[in-house]
This record gives sequence, structure tokens and C-alpha cells, in this order.
Amino acid sequence: MANDLVILGSASPAAHAAPATAFPSHLQAAVGALVPGANVTFTPGAARIADVTDSPALRTAMSAFAQQHEVDAVLVDSQRRLTDFKLVAMDMDSTLITIECVDEIADFCGLKAEVSAITEAAMRGEIKDFNESLTRRVALLKGLDASALEKVFDERLQLSPGAQTMLRGVQSLGIRTLLVSGGFTFFTERLKTRLNLDVARANTLEIVDGKLTGRVLGEIVNAEVKARTVTEVAAQFGIRPDQAIVMGDGSNDLQMMAIAGLSVAFRAKPVVREKASVAFNYAGLDGILSLFRKD
Repeated sequence: MANDLVILGSASPAAHAAPATAFPSHLQAAVGALVPGANVTFTPGAARIADVTDSPALRTAMSAFAQQHEVDAVLVDSQRRLTDFKLVAMDMDSTLITIECVDEIADFCGLKAEVSAITEAAMRGEIKDFNESLTRRVALLKGLDASALEKVFDERLQLSPGAQTMLRGVQSLGIRTLLVSGGFTFFTERLKTRLNLDVARANTLEIVDGKLTGRVLGEIVNAEVKARTVTEVAAQFGIRPDQAIVMGDGSNDLQMMAIAGLSVAFRAKPVVREKASVAFNYAGLDGILSLFRKD
């Protein structure tokens, strides 16, 4: 299989930033040295070396280059195009947005450190039972005024770099969008409206008399449910799972990433980076718009 080696520049810190400017001139010569004699093309925010041969030596050089220059170096199928994909499915917390909502909610009752520790252990895969980890975290929120959710959305929730540019780009191509999260519907539904997403699925926090009860209603959206949701939503739109791009950052995203045609580990835990098709450690979410050739 022929591959293209794509170098993606670092993301702008602004989530709503316009598409990247020209590829940094000080890196252009260095990119060419990765595969001596190869043809290199530069586009805004990316460099492409066409038709390279995958090898351990190339992988080692790519990794060293990426770390040295704080860019992402990935290999993609030369024959693929973005229009081959029909669905983009995204995790929410620490993927589409920069925060973990449950941690920020917990901050309003003075328990952020305790909840964050459970969140981190679950995302690293150290707590194998996501249902248990979510139940434990939500239980700590019992009695909190539900207005804290609104404050988190209004004051703390920010889109990840490149999120809006990415969504505008894929939506302009008619690609469907799915937000599937182990977080909460309070946030996913608002993001669905704000970003014009096709489908959103998450957990529902029980609220009684304006306060959180510390319980989740209905089926918990765990790793298995996430993967099932991608399959079901794809079928709803007449799309095969291998026509989906799935983006995530934690271990509970691995199952849905495994069924996708392309999986993107975004600022992800090591276990996720190792298994994903490509990893964006520096590029914004809009890096997917530069992965494939346009012709």
C-alpha cells in the first residue's frame, strides 16, 4: 500500500481560529530531509511527502522529528480521500471540548481533586469498569444545585483547537456528525444545537427539586455503548462503520475507534495513541482536513 507522510503543524490556541496559515518556512527544509529526494508539497498548516514506503526506520525518524519540532507526523493511505468517509464521531470531554465536565461540576462542591483522580484512572484504563467509575463520581455530586451545570457550560466549557473549523469542513462535504460521550446530556444537547451536529448521545443526570441526586438515569454510555451507537447511527444514515472517522482520547473510546475506518487519538492517553490510526498530539481537530489529498 502506498502511503503519504503528512506533517501537521501545531494548533492555534483559539478553538475558533481560521484555518492554519502557511506551513512554517523554518521547517520546510527539515521536512524534505525526512525522505531525501522525495517530492514535498506544502499547504496551509501541513506538508505532504507522497508515496513513501513504510518502514521501522521511517517511523523512528518521524517520531524524532515530531518530538523535536512539536508537530504531528502521520502516515495515511495515498489512495484515500476525506470524501470516502461519511460520518465523523467524536467523544466530548477532552476531545471536542478541553475539559472533563464531571470534574468541573465537582469543583462546585469542593471535590474536584477526588473526582479528577477517578476520571484520570478511568481514562488511562486503570479502572476497567467505566460504569463503576462514573457511578462513583456522580454519587459525589449528590445535593449539588443543578445551576452548577449551567455555570460549567457558560464559564468553563471551551471547544478544542480547530473544532469549529473541522466541523465546518466536514459538514460542507455532507459528512454526518455524531457526538457520543460518557459525559452528560446537559452538555451534549447544547453542543448539538450550537454546532449543528446530527446526533448526540450521553448520560442523563437525575435532577430532583433543582438538585443532583447523585444518580444517572437509564443505560450508562460506556465503551460498549459508544461502539454500538456508532454502528447504529451509521446504519441510520446508510453508512458502513468503515466509512466513519472516530475521535477520542481515553480508554473508553477504544472500542468505537476499533470499528472505524480511521481513528484519531486527540491529546490522548498512551494506550489510545498506540492503537489509533493517527495521533494528534499538537495539531488541532481540523488536522483531519489536511490528512488526505484533494485530487
